[in-house]
Parts: sequence; structure tokens; C-alpha cells
Amino acid sequence: MKQFDYLVLGSGIAGLSFALKVAPRGRVAIITKKNKAESNTNYAQGGIAAVTSREDSFEMHVRDTLEAGAGLCKENVVRTIVEEGPERIQELIELGMKFSERQDPANRGLHELDLGKEGGHSKRRILHAKDVTGREIERALLDAVSRQPNIEVFENHFAIDLITSQKLGYVGENRCLGVYVLDKNAGTVSTFVAPVTLLATGGCGKVYLYTTNPDIATGDGAAMAYRAGTAIANMEFIQFHPTCLYHPTAIIIRKNRSHRAISWRAPSTVK
Repeated sequence: MKQFDYLVLGSGIAGLSFALKVAPRGRVAIITKKNKAESNTNYAQGGIAAVTSREDSFEMHVRDTLEAGAGLCKENVVRTIVEEGPERIQELIELGMKFSERQDPANRGLHELDLGKEGGHSKRRILHAKDVTGREIERALLDAVSRQPNIEVFENHFAIDLITSQKLGYVGENRCLGVYVLDKNAGTVSTFVAPVTLLATGGCGKVYLYTTNPDIATGDGAAMAYRAGTAIANMEFIQFHPTCLYHPTAIIIRKNRSHRAISWRAPSTVK
């Protein structure tokens, strides 16, 4: 049995950020089923939308988000995310994240953030690190984690199922007590216990036939939560990025389980 104060399942931006915040309060175990850099975060390219320009405002960002959300967004949640965005950006910068910059045309010799503009945004507000933003975020966070003595990372450890008081037959409120974990290299299962367990297991893209999600996005975290009695909703919005083409007569070519997963070559009759 391995005892910690916090268990974090997943080593993407959510899991690593949480681990860094709670590490001053106790021992943290980060459990990740592949190597620590393998995550949806690592493959994200475009950038992060946040209000950092004098020409922009929280109200404009909220309006753009609600309009693009077509009635599916909760305004109070949108406002919280938009208004806290700049603080989270500053945290990443302080941790060593390097966003792309450009020369400020109004102040020769000085540099400013190179803000991009994407669909649905009325202002330039996309911070990026060239075209590998996710990789740079992952690098900065893992670097910070490596300097934190209270955090231990367990690579190639696959979380099997949550341990709950109800499953063990305890009376009273059902609580999560830990998780059973498979060490893939050793072929053994260990019990990790802690008062707090965070599921930061990313998306479920790989439950769909056509997806460009990395192989690690299998939705097993959501499955564990469901088996433990948690209500699951809106799974189609959880890190689902299906930017690949489909045609009923296309020839499917699978790529040795790379993160690109599926490409296709159309027959000569398909234009």
C-alpha cells in the first residue's frame, strides 16, 4: 500500500497544475499510464484565449464565447473562466512558460505577446508558443514538478478502479479512499490511498471510431467515476477534437497507433 496526501490521475495541464498547487500541503502522487509528457495537452497546438490586450475586455470575450456556444454555455461559468484567465496565464509565465512575442510597433525595441485571432473571436486574444503551445505548457509544468520534492510521478502506471467506502462495505457517506493501479512494467497491482483523489484523465476521443485524439484519450477516468456512482454528462464536449475527414467510400489507413491515429486516401473517383 502506497500512502499519500493527494492522488492525481493524469499528467496533463489540469493534473500537473493541481499537483503544484497542493504540493506545499502534503505528499502528492501523479499517476500516468504512459510517460509523463503523454497527454492531450502535449498535442494541443493553437493556443490559449485570454484577455491580455488593452484593445480587449472581459465583456467582449464573454459575449464572443456565449455567441459561439449557441446557447449551450452557462454564463456564470463563462464569466469565471474569462475573468480568471489572465491570472492563470501569469501563473504559467512565472512557472517558465514562454509564449511567442513580436516587436511592439509603437515602442521600437520592446516586445509584446504575439496575439492571434481565431474563429469566434472579435479581438486578437490567442496566446501561443509558435504552433506547439501544448508541448511548451507541458514542458514548463513538468519542469516545475521536477523541482518540487513533495511530488512523485509514477509513469507507466494504469489506474484500474477507484476504491470507495461503499465498495468496501463501510457504512455512511460514500467516499473515495484511493485507487488500484497496475504497474505495467512490473505487471503488479498496487493500492494507492489518500484523503483526496483528483481525476484529471483527459478526454474520451478514442471511444469514437474517427478521431485525431492521442491513444491515451480512452475515457477510462470517466468510466471509473461512473462505476463509483458519479453522474456523467456532456461527454461529447470533453477534449473531443475530431478533425479528420470521413467519406463512406474512402480507404482507411491506420498508422501504427500514432497520435494521428487515422488518415485516409480517397479512391480516384472521389474528388
